[in-house]
Amino acid sequence: MEKGYFAHETAVIDEGCTIGEGTKIWHFTHIMTGAVIGKKCNLGQNVVVSPGVTLGNNVKVQNNVSIYTGVICEDDVFLGPSMVFTNVINPRSAVVRRDQYQQTLVKKGATIGANATIVCGITLGEYCFIGAGAVVIRDVKPYALVVGNPARRIGWMSEYGHRLDFNEEGIAVCPESGEQYRLEGENVVKIPRGA
Repeated sequence: MEKGYFAHETAVIDEGCTIGEGTKIWHFTHIMTGAVIGKKCNLGQNVVVSPGVTLGNNVKVQNNVSIYTGVICEDDVFLGPSMVFTNVINPRSAVVRRDQYQQTLVKKGATIGANATIVCGITLGEYCFIGAGAVVIRDVKPYALVVGNPARRIGWMSEYGHRLDFNEEGIAVCPESGEQYRLEGENVVKIPRGA
């Protein structure tokens, strides 16, 4: 452990970044100046974290993920193997657009599956679930399950990552946690325990 976090000897950590206690940084990963990484994160092999990126606590980044300037991930986010972020909507090699980076916000507890692509300038809601290989071009609601290209909602997921089946009263129960959820029009809300 070095400064409260672990970094593999092949990792490159530039000066001027912040890394939280208990975080692990694995083989050939590069953390660039100005990046902020929370506590107890796990960054797999061949990850790049660009300047200005913020990762909350307990963020899991699988192998071969590049997190570009403009991306903010809140706590408990899961970034699957080889998923892709973008930060410019209309890139051209010969045109410099560093002043046009767009923000992408990944809210608490969201999961992004392997090989998914997240087009910049959108928000992924709390505990949403992006299926493997999906291409996401617009905001995703909290708890939504989206798949395909372009990604479309096909259902809802619990905070434990189980598909929710709503009864006639619009109530669903997570089979693992026992937590209840209510479908309210085009939105899902978690019912507080004891309510």
